Amino acid sequence: MTKHTRQEISLFNKAILGPALFESFLKLSPRLMMKNPVMFVVEVGSVLTSILWLRDLILRPVNMEPLWFTGQVTLWLWITVLFANFAEAVAEGRGKAQADTLRRMRREIEARKLTDGAETRVSASTLRKGDVVVAEVGDFVPCDGEVIEGIASIDESAITGESAPVIRESGGDRSAVTGGTRVLSDRVVVRITADPGSTFLDRMIALVEGASRQKTPNEIALHILLVGLTVIFLIACVTLVPVAMYSSVTLTVTVTIALLVCLIPTTIGGLLSAIGIAGMDRLIRRNVLAMSGRAVEAAGDVDVLLLDKTGTITLGNRMATELLPAEGVRVEDLARVAGLSSAADETPEGRSIVALVRERYGIVDQDLQAPGAVFIPFSAYTRMSGCDVNGSVIRKGAVDAVMDHARSLGGVIPAGVQEVTDHIGDQGGTPLAVSENGRVLGVIHLKDVVKAGIKERFSRFRAMGIRTVMITGDNPRTAAAIAQEAGVDDFLAEATPENKMRLIKEEQGRGKIVAMTGDGTNDAPALAQADVGMAMNTGTQAAKEAGNMIDLDSNPTKLLEVVEVGKQLLMTRGTLTTFSIANDVAKYFAILPALYILAYPEIAPLNVMGLSSPHSAILSAVIFNALIIILLIPLALKGVRYRPVGAAALLRRSLLIYGVGGVLAPFVGIKLIDLLLGAAGM
Repeated sequence: MTKHTRQEISLFNKAILGPALFESFLKLSPRLMMKNPVMFVVEVGSVLTSILWLRDLILRPVNMEPLWFTGQVTLWLWITVLFANFAEAVAEGRGKAQADTLRRMRREIEARKLTDGAETRVSASTLRKGDVVVAEVGDFVPCDGEVIEGIASIDESAITGESAPVIRESGGDRSAVTGGTRVLSDRVVVRITADPGSTFLDRMIALVEGASRQKTPNEIALHILLVGLTVIFLIACVTLVPVAMYSSVTLTVTVTIALLVCLIPTTIGGLLSAIGIAGMDRLIRRNVLAMSGRAVEAAGDVDVLLLDKTGTITLGNRMATELLPAEGVRVEDLARVAGLSSAADETPEGRSIVALVRERYGIVDQDLQAPGAVFIPFSAYTRMSGCDVNGSVIRKGAVDAVMDHARSLGGVIPAGVQEVTDHIGDQGGTPLAVSENGRVLGVIHLKDVVKAGIKERFSRFRAMGIRTVMITGDNPRTAAAIAQEAGVDDFLAEATPENKMRLIKEEQGRGKIVAMTGDGTNDAPALAQADVGMAMNTGTQAAKEAGNMIDLDSNPTKLLEVVEVGKQLLMTRGTLTTFSIANDVAKYFAILPALYILAYPEIAPLNVMGLSSPHSAILSAVIFNALIIILLIPLALKGVRYRPVGAAALLRRSLLIYGVGGVLAPFVGIKLIDLLLGAAGM
């Protein structure tokens, strides 16, 4: 199955920019603006300067600021607010575009409801949780549910984007079906698990639109920091008024407001909401549904990754790699009997045994044909399969089970079989014994192949300080061998639901943030306990309800990508905060020296920009303050490029690029704007 991600919607998509521009004005409502204290202060300042400009235009008071200056400051303050609203509206617009695509999947489906065994055709919208419906070839699954009878091939491309059909069957970890998917073969009976309006698709649309998005603890902490800085700079600007009066420097209300807006962290204040929304949007494009922004952020702080072995670290299908005959047994005889025991075995392991004896040991189709044979299917009780043919009793299965079977027929276990079995286990393989009429002929070596490149991925996480733990039901000897080959830091063998829970609680007790994947009902307790629990869409309803993320592609390795998205969100927020605060430092040197240099010639060395005049210095800073927000919108939406390095290295890089860059950019930008204003006669 190929990896699928939803198409990324371009930032400059006209279908998004037009509505976003309109939304920017609607978001000027004080009720909405108060949710962002920094930008609310800017809006209040914009209103005050607008009133002052109208007053000056009409009354022309004595000692008023030049009308062009007050008008320009007012204009650029409003642009600052609108640019911040525009950033948030664009981020929301991308999510709404994804939601519109999902809405087009909705259709009025006719359901075949079963009541006391009788089938009735009803509208899917009338179904309720607990109702039972039947779906056959060509039918759409009317609502989210769980298969309680039958097995079928399902087309889930409308939800996951994958063209390959999937198998859904009752009684296992792949029983969940999603409303709107189509049955391609056979017949299933489905018990509805969601009421109308609360289906998987409905929840997905709501989450994509950001309706359920809540601020995360880190985001709340950052808001507190921004509010604190805003209050500090407000006090600082107010105290400058008496200082200016004492120094015979004119510091009008317009200048004070402009100074305040330039010094508070408007850049990060204007982009903070867009960063959070874009983080959830990036997960949606990877076909991962996050139940809250808190889950996305927690992924960025993960210290421990718990990964299931089968299908995540390994390919999942054990393949036969060699035959090891017992002492005195010809390998050709072992190959013939192994092939006969697997001729009717449709499991991947059984097919791989038949392929092995054909390709490597010269067994032809005629050797595997056994007219009149009675094939014995695998049973969890006997842990064996095989066939009875021409008076011969052939069995294949777990070594201890086959040995017990051989002894029950009066057979003797050849010397060396147990040693071979242990050796295979030490290599991370699975041994299967083969017997004929109570005689153990040898052992088949099955190996679960470790996925290509997985070791390198684990190395990347180790570089970030993230510890990886493999979860497996294998015995400790097999688990240790696979863990070493895959390059994980630790493993939990013979895992049970209790063991998984205990491991997660122990790690959390040490202050660690834990993430894990799962798809079965037995994974539900651990998924609920983990800080980041990613359930597979193919899994049981219990698993999906327990986790705080659902992977629509049911690819357990995607947890690694989720962690990267979470870290990218945190890095983007941190780097833009660094840039915003560093901007304020440069603006001090732009505005204050220009204001006070005439009163205090001693501060001339601080006037490193050599700006034309106090009015030009203030207006240049206000214009730069507005433009930098719009210039950083693409970065806020796309995110800072993620690199799997340690926290110290990330901090150094952030300070070097965004800290130093945040200081230098205003010096260059404000000076260029000052020159343009001078050329324009302002």
